Amino acid sequence: MGRPFTFATHARTSTSTAGSTARTSATVMPKMKSHSGAKKRFKLTAKGKVRGRHAFSSHILEKKSPKRKRSFRKPREISSHDTPRVKTLLGAKHK
Repeated sequence: MGRPFTFATHARTSTSTAGSTARTSATVMPKMKSHSGAKKRFKLTAKGKVRGRHAFSSHILEKKSPKRKRSFRKPREISSHDTPRVKTLLGAKHK
């Protein structure tokens, strides 16, 4: 098949201008990337709530009332149960 996945083991060095002391780290864990699909679908409010598109708004619209369809246009707060999962997908800076 292919090679097994391994973490990056490149040593990072930083030298100071005062001397030749170098600090190295043996292993560097990879950074978590933001989920590009979640970035397009969800926004965070200033208080940390997650806003997203309302469900049931894309098809079978003939039987739904105009008032109900208008309310689907507005973004809704994602449920408190799903919020931690969405924040994980959006990345650490959004927590």
